[in-house]
Amino acid sequence: MGERLVELEVLRYHPETDTEPHFQRYSVTCREEWVVLDALNHIKETVDPTLSYRWSCHMAVCGSCGMMIDGEPKLACKAFVRDYQGVIRVEPLAHFPIERDLVTVIDDFMAKLARVRPYLIPKQDKPLSEGEYRQTPAELNHFKQYSMCINCMLCYAACPEYGLMPKYIGPAAIALAHRYNQDSRDGGREQRQQEIAATEGVWECSFVGACSEVCPEHVDPAGAIQQVKIKSTVDWYTQHLMPWLKK
Repeated sequence: MGERLVELEVLRYHPETDTEPHFQRYSVTCREEWVVLDALNHIKETVDPTLSYRWSCHMAVCGSCGMMIDGEPKLACKAFVRDYQGVIRVEPLAHFPIERDLVTVIDDFMAKLARVRPYLIPKQDKPLSEGEYRQTPAELNHFKQYSMCINCMLCYAACPEYGLMPKYIGPAAIALAHRYNQDSRDGGREQRQQEIAATEGVWECSFVGACSEVCPEHVDPAGAIQQVKIKSTVDWYTQHLMPWLKK
């Protein structure tokens, strides 16, 4: 099984001792099938136990190991070492405050996620005795793509608008709101529109499309945002030019 010596340049920051982040270089003998996460785990286990980062499943499901690898937002568990030449630079996700080493503070993302009400709001409540809220396969397919988000936040690290305007709700939260707005069982669109159709919502997006390019689950948040723009524009014209349709 092939092996080669790989150098990783990892951003380090310990708030207890460091005044600012700095890079530390590690030389690691990596196997052919290793991903960057394997290399980081090897460093932590055999070289430097003080290295801090997030990871959980190692299967591109949990979204925990998002970081910047050679300047691109990636899941460390999907970034194969064999695809990189020279020194591999590993940094925490862009546009988020650094808590420690590769660990970022995600409070802003979590707060914005809560604002869009990412859960079903039934059109009308019914007792359990009446059974479940039924849905056809075609109705499921209408929103299924947007339900695949794993909250890895790669799209936020790739989004130039979020980097320039931190108040922007951001691609993942808007895509998830769109997922529920498209759900035939849901009746909460009007509540979500107050957040996602506001100035800090979809209208901050300049359609760079970087969010969809880096999405590991092919959710296409950029497409969801443009669909929300279209629906919001229709809402405005309906309200101001054809108010009788609202009656």
